Amino acid sequence: QVQVQESGPGLVKPSQTLSLTCTVSVSADSIAAGSYCWSWIRQPPGKGLEWVGAIAGYDITYYNPSLKSRTSVSWDTSKSYFTLQLNSVTPEDTAVYYCARASGPFLTDPYDSWGQGTQVTVSL
Repeated sequence: QVQVQESGPGLVKPSQTLSLTCTVSVSADSIAAGSYCWSWIRQPPGKGLEWVGAIAGYDITYYNPSLKSRTSVSWDTSKSYFTLQLNSVTPEDTAVYYCARASGPFLTDPYDSWGQGTQVTVSL
């Protein structure tokens, strides 16, 4: 089973950019083949899971319409990780952020690997 692990700052100030990294245990060739879709998902306190965005292959991206204007997902294939950037954060962006791999190349494919999650708090 592939390993995925989130990392990033635990605290971000309002209006700043949140940057998270998901390190994965797959080769650059595997990423380039586009066999899987890789997603960012978050869970605000006391709420359900919210899908944030995803990337398939090197550069086919998908975003939650409610977050699209502030979100960017991309690969750094030289280091086998993909990133999430969320601009102009507010306290409403406080959540546990997860990265996950789908079992296939489509958004509708079920997830088969999840990271343990990383807490992000937006506060002064």
